[in-house]
Amino acid sequence: MSPRRPMILVATSYGPNRYRTLQQVLLPEDYVASVIAAGGAPLLVPPLEDGPARRRLLRAGDALMIVGGLDIDPAAYGRKRHLKTVPAPRKRLEADAQLVAWADRRRVPVLGICLGIQTLVVHRGGTLIQHIPDQVSGALRHHRDPRRERRRHPVTIDPTSRLARIVGRGELSVNTSHHQAAESPGRHLRPVAWAPDGIIEAVEDDRPGRFFVGVQWHPEELYREKRHLALFEALVREARPSR
Repeated sequence: MSPRRPMILVATSYGPNRYRTLQQVLLPEDYVASVIAAGGAPLLVPPLEDGPARRRLLRAGDALMIVGGLDIDPAAYGRKRHLKTVPAPRKRLEADAQLVAWADRRRVPVLGICLGIQTLVVHRGGTLIQHIPDQVSGALRHHRDPRRERRRHPVTIDPTSRLARIVGRGELSVNTSHHQAAESPGRHLRPVAWAPDGIIEAVEDDRPGRFFVGVQWHPEELYREKRHLALFEALVREARPSR
């Protein structure tokens, strides 16, 4: 009998359909495919309020992934809203924040992607750059044209980091599709990867026994590349001891 695949809780997006006639729970397929390719079993978590159904879902999970989306309301980190900030639905933001708090308390492994890294940062008391073109002089064009494929650029990885042990040392080519980024990472989080313009591209909690990692790019779209798949494989490995 083959061993049970670790169950990876995957937080979902939430929003109206194209006709704005109903609200939908949404998740791009690549998040599911990347978890399966890494040896895990994705368990999708809709933005439920706390209750028996939500608690039962969480008990079944071995690790957590927070996915991309719109912006965090800057009130969550004590800032006024920039004109270019577009907060995700409150229901989704509150659900993500509760999931991260739950996982952090229980030392459940966490991987945050794009909005996910920003959720980790704000949870730990950090702050965000709300609109890179206005706030970072000489910045690259990180935000993509929705009609085109995501741009790519290299990131430099701290060779002493957990991230380097996962994806390898040296520059890593990543995709980019964001207008916000970590400014101050918060408690027990340190920057471990940077774009050529100095924008923080990854953070991690490097304390023993913790897997709390966030990346600003979208590795789920690149999971067919070995170094990007390695992020999901690391999450799955870390999930195994928790059951």
